[in-house]
Amino acid sequence: MIRALFASIKRIAATPSTVRGMGWMLISAFTVAIFNGIVRHLSADVHPFEIAFVHSAFGVLYLTPVYVRSGLASLKTRHFAMHALRATLNVTASLSMIMALSISPLAEVAALSFSAPLFATILAVALLGERMRARRITALVVGFAGTWLVFRPGIEAIEPGSLLVLGFAVAWGGAMIAVKALARTESSLTQTLYLGLLNTPMAALAAIPVWQTPSLGQLAWLAGLGAVGVVRQLSMSQAFKEANATAILPLDFTKLIWVAIIGYAAFAEIPTMWTWAGGFVIFVATTYITVREGGLSRTESGKGRRLGR
Repeated sequence: MIRALFASIKRIAATPSTVRGMGWMLISAFTVAIFNGIVRHLSADVHPFEIAFVHSAFGVLYLTPVYVRSGLASLKTRHFAMHALRATLNVTASLSMIMALSISPLAEVAALSFSAPLFATILAVALLGERMRARRITALVVGFAGTWLVFRPGIEAIEPGSLLVLGFAVAWGGAMIAVKALARTESSLTQTLYLGLLNTPMAALAAIPVWQTPSLGQLAWLAGLGAVGVVRQLSMSQAFKEANATAILPLDFTKLIWVAIIGYAAFAEIPTMWTWAGGFVIFVATTYITVREGGLSRTESGKGRRLGR
């Protein structure tokens, strides 16, 4: 399986940029599903907070060569507080997501997780002063309607796991805004290094009260989870580097398909039609917001360059 994956990556590397970006996004979506499945498997015996900490620690371990090669110069920053805020939001999102995965159907978690950009959009307007255009408002309304389809309050009881996923979406949306603010002055390398250095100690604080030393088998699963997490992040970053959001974002929906397959095969979970419908509506709305706002940003920056001539 691993050999086939590397062969696929080599074939993707030899294709045009947009196709490569689409390939990386498919890999990212698949690794999200694998990540979620491993978390569900481990959570039967390992506390979710412990999973979050150990997986983060392994992620830092795998990135050690990057830390060594970059040196201390990459850690220079005037915005440590913003890095700390981003890490806090990231840890909150991670703990919420892993808790949700331990108690809720995998497909439902994946469907609701698509709502994170909706909250990021609201926070961008409230905190960064971005304009709320009519089409953006419409997309938000549609997206939250999709969330309602998954929840169906008043018809179905709202499960704690679903609320945890919404907590994840809010925290992750805030982290996305922090990244956007940091991107104005900080390199992606600096952001990555600080995230790794701050995430793990914060996750450790949550794990200490519930800590139980994992067995060798559990440790192997946790090490694999850390590796999958690194691949997930790198493949997502590479996808956006290779191709426009318009080409690759629609493929992110495939993670719901993979999650549904894993949930059925490994845990006998069958997604409801409302999960599929709600997830699709949320995904379409958030994709539209991302693509639309990205296009407007490029148009406005182009106008600025022309005016500056």
